Amino acid sequence: MCIRDMAFDISHISGSNVTASCIVFSDKGPEKKEYRSMNIKTDKNDDYLALAEAISRRISSLKKRSLPFPSLFLIDGGKGQLSMAMSALRELGLDYINIIGLAKRLEEVFIPGNPEAQIINKNSPGLILLKRVRDEAHRFAISFQKLKRKKTMTESPYSSIKGVGKITLNKLLIEYDGTEDIARQTPKSIAEKIGLSEKVSGEIIAMALSLSNTT
Repeated sequence: MCIRDMAFDISHISGSNVTASCIVFSDKGPEKKEYRSMNIKTDKNDDYLALAEAISRRISSLKKRSLPFPSLFLIDGGKGQLSMAMSALRELGLDYINIIGLAKRLEEVFIPGNPEAQIINKNSPGLILLKRVRDEAHRFAISFQKLKRKKTMTESPYSSIKGVGKITLNKLLIEYDGTEDIARQTPKSIAEKIGLSEKVSGEIIAMALSLSNTT
């Protein structure tokens, strides 16, 4: 198989359930057998480090399987994301591979060595293709992130508390940055933000404190 382009995207909710996606396009179109999703292990509040980890792990996988490297890396993001991705490639000795960033807001293209965004005609076939690849990477990342989030809610220790169901677990994931953040709250603050009684909120905090002390 001839791998042509690889696109990466990072997905999370307030720093939790951080995932990365890597999709592959060749001259035949999407190579879905080569799509990969990853659970990110590095700092969960740093998209740049998450991106670097995803690139490093995917390159390692290609090396192990003796597959060719892509001719182009497409990064979902602007200058910051592009810079981190370039650093990851340099550390791997692969900085000769073409790489660009595509920022969503104005569909600006960023290329190495040029601090200014490249504005391409929105009707350009090249930009349309780049957007298609970028959007597919984003879709794939979101799909995996949702599956992980669903599993997290199902397995959450908070679900053992009477009055805490899927909707409440979902709100906790969105509003708070993990167990330690919940443990710092007051019953009143959680009750007001999540829409629970202070009794149930207190039990959630007690559970969070218990979990914090065992990790």
